[in-house]
Amino acid sequence: MSIGLALLVSADPATIQQFSLALRELSISPDACQDAAGAGLLLKLRKFDAVIVDLQLGEQSGHILDETRLSPSNRTAVTFGIGDNDADVTSAFRKKSQFVFERPLSAQSIHKTLKSAYGLILRERRRYFRYPASIPVIIRSESVQEVRCFSLNISEGGMALSTQVPLLPGESVRVQFTLPDQTAPLLAESTICWSKTGNLGVRFVSICDEHKSVLQVWLSQKLEETLPEGVADQFRKAESGSN
Repeated sequence: MSIGLALLVSADPATIQQFSLALRELSISPDACQDAAGAGLLLKLRKFDAVIVDLQLGEQSGHILDETRLSPSNRTAVTFGIGDNDADVTSAFRKKSQFVFERPLSAQSIHKTLKSAYGLILRERRRYFRYPASIPVIIRSESVQEVRCFSLNISEGGMALSTQVPLLPGESVRVQFTLPDQTAPLLAESTICWSKTGNLGVRFVSICDEHKSVLQVWLSQKLEETLPEGVADQFRKAESGSN
């Protein structure tokens, strides 16, 4: 079971193989490509929890990291550079990435750097984790006094809903729902972000700190249940370190 997805960009097959093995050991799936054009396309198509770029790509490496920061879905991904022997270039590259792997590379040195960033990668995964759940939801807005429906999935940032009541994208609504095994309802000021026949997408715009905390803890528990035991232990440590 993979807990995250990493974009790995390098023109060196040996480097790709070395990092792919290290990432898989941490249950992170690598998606590899060899140049900026391929990386740019993948950044538009997918959500990555981490982006790893080889400095040997020259100026392309900086462009890839810049594009990552401009990507709506990947701007918060954890970023890494694979450094070389040019100290000046590596120093400049550090300003664009959060972590740098130094050559010569070894399985031990790669694992050490990945371990340092693991908590950040897991928290990034949690932010976008969607849990499939059928939860009763009440929607209120100016156009409709009350709509009762059910969720299809839920994340920190919103939920997908099943309803035949048409609501327009951009419309402001308030959603109320109670999580399984909870007694108190949660409220979120929200926006309809997409609408298809029978389904709606809702993005949470404002939710009080108490309700947000309850949702985060619940989602963390659900995410942990999907992880292999060794990874789950790392996740628990990362979560306790962020509290």
